[in-house]
Amino acid sequence: MNFSSKLIEEAVEAFASLPSIGKKTALRLVLHLISQQEETSEQFAEAIVKMRKNIKSCKVCHNISDASTCNICVDVRRDRSLVCIVESIRDVMAIEDTAQYKGLYHVLGGVISPIEGISPTDLNIDSLVERVEKGEIKEVIMAISPTIEGDTTIFYISKKLKAHNVGVSTIARGISFGGELEYADELTLGRSIVARTPYQKE
Repeated sequence: MNFSSKLIEEAVEAFASLPSIGKKTALRLVLHLISQQEETSEQFAEAIVKMRKNIKSCKVCHNISDASTCNICVDVRRDRSLVCIVESIRDVMAIEDTAQYKGLYHVLGGVISPIEGISPTDLNIDSLVERVEKGEIKEVIMAISPTIEGDTTIFYISKKLKAHNVGVSTIARGISFGGELEYADELTLGRSIVARTPYQKE
């Protein structure tokens, strides 16, 4: 792809570095910004810089937040005895879109995967155990993608929580094995949360 401007080339390269954006799409985005008022492009750039500088990780559940504690954790209307364990921030958004769940969350930041070098210490598991130890949580829902790595993670966490008086359940298998939560449709995901089942440790 030939460019008449080094500035355009650099902008295209920047957009193309984002997931699922090829160079042709990146070029369309750059040309769109060029066609807009300069103020519009400045607002766009400012929003990204501001977000990157000021975004925080919730000190309680590890969700993204504007403050040290996210809006979900501080919402007094949420059921504080119920915590839904998810792999990623995208999963929180997917479950919230179902409007079927009114408890709290805990974001692991991934799943245990020896092949990729991800061990339990790389995930937010210790902070989950600390939350459970406080005694307010009565049930944890393992809303983790049904993959081999996901099942390994569920098994590990359930063992860590075994000594505590807390129920452990998994989402109903409306999600096909090997699928990812964030790509499930809202109705299926919502029903999987509602129809959760107790986790049977082998």
